[in-house]
Amino acid sequence: MRTCLVVDDSGVVRKIARRILEGIGFAVVEAEDGAQALEACKRALPDAVLLDWNMPVMDGFEFLVQLRRMPAGDEPQVVFCTTENGIDHISRALHAGANEYIMKPFDRDIVIAKFQEVGLLALDASTEA
Repeated sequence: MRTCLVVDDSGVVRKIARRILEGIGFAVVEAEDGAQALEACKRALPDAVLLDWNMPVMDGFEFLVQLRRMPAGDEPQVVFCTTENGIDHISRALHAGANEYIMKPFDRDIVIAKFQEVGLLALDASTEA
């Protein structure tokens, strides 16, 4: 089973993301900040990361930079999921190695579409569960 690491300081966002991701066939690992997320990645790299930008301890951008420096850290597909919608934020994220970008609030259809764009789901995945 493919895994997705959900990194967000909001328990509500993590819960919503978990429901969506488990519904489309992913095992979910959660982290409240970038530091916890890095520790999770050191234990086992996920197939995907759904990543918030603004978090305490270590923000999503710094996590992404450090993830991409890890051995095989270029393998997980990273989708930023944030309220930061400025072109400068999006550009910085993509330049640092993010694969896609989702604006909050998000729903199942948006997650499916973005995961399809980065190759994590087949194009017919929207018809599942």
